[in-house]
Amino acid sequence: MSTGDTSGAMPVALSTMWAVQPRFERNLPAFMERAVELGYDAIEVNHSMDAAQIGAILAADVLPVTAVHAPAPLERDATRGWNRDLNLASTDEGEREAVVGYTLRSVDAAVEAGASAVVVHLGAAGSRGVTGDRRLRDAHNRGDEDPEARAALVAEAHRERAERAPEHLEQARRSLDALVEYAAPRGIAIGLECRLYFHEIPLPAEAAGLLAPYPPDVAGYWHDVGHAEVLHRLGLVDLKAWFDLLGDRLIGTHLHDVAGLRDHRAPGNGDVDFAWLAERVPPSAARTLEIDQREPDEAVGGAIDVLRGAGIVQSRES
Repeated sequence: MSTGDTSGAMPVALSTMWAVQPRFERNLPAFMERAVELGYDAIEVNHSMDAAQIGAILAADVLPVTAVHAPAPLERDATRGWNRDLNLASTDEGEREAVVGYTLRSVDAAVEAGASAVVVHLGAAGSRGVTGDRRLRDAHNRGDEDPEARAALVAEAHRERAERAPEHLEQARRSLDALVEYAAPRGIAIGLECRLYFHEIPLPAEAAGLLAPYPPDVAGYWHDVGHAEVLHRLGLVDLKAWFDLLGDRLIGTHLHDVAGLRDHRAPGNGDVDFAWLAERVPPSAARTLEIDQREPDEAVGGAIDVLRGAGIVQSRES
């Protein structure tokens, strides 16, 4: 197995999000070989991978797996659709229990792969988005940045979410308890990821409360750069709040760039301030580049140099 020469630095992993393209989807060894050529030390298995694809990754043994993004493997629930669309904070107990089960399978996959963490989307406050969030996105995409209208939509979004959230937060807490109870004895940390849409769980204070019962090496915070950046640009969640409340619990990052409100761009193909982030992400936090399949090879390879230049990824000589 190739592990790269990281010289004590955290390995730089590439998410299999980038593998969801015709040349790689049924040839995962080729994806990993290309990742090596582009300078990556490891991979993260994301929730687009089915059981056969995960099996191919493990059998090829080209790069180590640092984390599994739940619920992997991807599969279709008999009555509810794709497992990654189910809600760990659902008030439908059957749905919540089903997705807990799928996420426990991700823990098993992480153990088999030799990974150290499972990244978790802990659900949402209902199945529909918040009206103010949707209107803010529409206004941003139109270039309408009227400050009074924006402030009114932000307030509307917060009011609607506050009304819906409490019962879902309690369900999310129950789900997290079950995941930690299963994962901790197996040496797998649960990484609670910040999300892209405002109705999704958690917000910073919610994450702090949900994680408080556990040490960070059992259940910690996973910072998704693009998700947090989009919510910040919309005026819904201050970017600094994630680090103020959760910086000492940060165990991993999904690194990608944002152009406008489009995330999962290769670093360098947007305008995220990675130097600002480098001052706040601890050296011990996992680094995964979560770049979507539309980004070209040269951008995926050049992204590492962009992040090294910003100081968020260490040089091999460090």
